[in-house]
Amino acid sequence: MPHLENVVLCRESQVSTLQSLFGERHHFSFPSIFIYGHTASGKTYVTQTLLKTLELPHVFVNCVECFTLRLLLEHILNKLNHLSSSEDGCSTEITCETFNDFVRLFKQVTAAENLKDQTVYIVLDKAEYLRDMEANLLPGFLRLQELADRNVTVLFLSEIVWEKFRPNTGCFEPFVLYFPDYSIGNLQKILSHDHPPEYSADFYAAYINILLGVFYTVCRDLKELRHLAVLNFPKYCEPVVKGEASERDTRKLWRNIEPHLKKAMQTVYLREISSSQWEKLQKDDTDPGQLKGIKGSIETVTRDTSLANYQDTVNTKEHLVRKQ
Repeated sequence: MPHLENVVLCRESQVSTLQSLFGERHHFSFPSIFIYGHTASGKTYVTQTLLKTLELPHVFVNCVECFTLRLLLEHILNKLNHLSSSEDGCSTEITCETFNDFVRLFKQVTAAENLKDQTVYIVLDKAEYLRDMEANLLPGFLRLQELADRNVTVLFLSEIVWEKFRPNTGCFEPFVLYFPDYSIGNLQKILSHDHPPEYSADFYAAYINILLGVFYTVCRDLKELRHLAVLNFPKYCEPVVKGEASERDTRKLWRNIEPHLKKAMQTVYLREISSSQWEKLQKDDTDPGQLKGIKGSIETVTRDTSLANYQDTVNTKEHLVRKQ
């Protein structure tokens, strides 16, 4: 599917696996799929994009927002009820307090003509929060296809491995799919794809190459890197805007952006200041340590440790998160 390949970059293997599991709209899919990987590894984006592109009936739920059993079950049922309704706004709100009620109501909602002969997908993002709810909830979702006798697949998206997720009482094992971290080549390709239309792709790719050369050792988070790219790009192209350099004068552009990227190492990555404050800091050429409102713990890191020690601290933190 060429369109999907252009939208979802550097996740061809995972997209192919999910497409194989989904099959045709009327096929029974795997009862449950567990997708895990580090933060900003594309789990949510790939899943949502794939379901929307294939136009499959689905409900997306964030388990942080739906933090109680009732909120979670009612959100799923009302979203499904909206999908099954022929006219918008004609359906009434469904109330549900137990998982037994959920199974009964789920069978009623999915009996609608437009959902009866195709797989319904329930996506539970931040699924690790399910472990803090009732003990029967996770095993129930894992066996929902069997309990409801309906063509349904539940997808769990999580940052922790299945071994730490599995209930102690035992349960139906889901299909497990891993999303690895993006490599530096993947990040280069994805970030370069966001280039502004007023500048050439090669010019923006050269900027991304510089940005990753500075930040890749301390930050692999795609969202954070994308934020840094947007925030610092105006300073990088400033000599071009002023007519002091051309897009090919990479050495002069590097000399202009280098001191500002060093400041960003101390401030923006830790998010101790807002984007507007950072823009003011660039204009005033102010030492970031002089800004008010910076947390004491962060001040200690940025003032009392060298850049090398700071990088070691961040790397150690990321390593511990990966081991969880």
